[in-house]
Amino acid sequence: MYRIRDPEGVEAKHLIQAGQFKGKMVLEIGCGFGWLTWQFAECVAELVGIDPSLTDLRQAKDGKPVSIANVSISQADGVALPFPSGSFDTALFSSSL
Repeated sequence: MYRIRDPEGVEAKHLIQAGQFKGKMVLEIGCGFGWLTWQFAECVAELVGIDPSLTDLRQAKDGKPVSIANVSISQADGVALPFPSGSFDTALFSSSL
C-alpha cells in the first residue's frame, strides 16, 4: 500500500497554476500509480504517463476514473524516452525517485 503524500492535492494545485497546462500535450515521467496523473487530466489536452514499474502502472490503470479519456499510460523509462523530439509541450517529473 502506498502512502499518499499530498491527500489535499496542494502539490497538484501549485503545479497546475505554475505550469499553465491548459490545451497542452503533457508527458508525466514517473507517473507511478497515477495519483497526480488523474488530477492533471482535466487541465490538459492530452497526458501520457510513463513509469518503469508494471505493478504501479496496473494500479494506475485500475484507479483511472471512467470519465477520463485523454490520458494514456505505458511502461517506459524516463532516461530513454520512446517518443520523437517535440512530441510534447511540457514534461512533468514530480515526486519520482
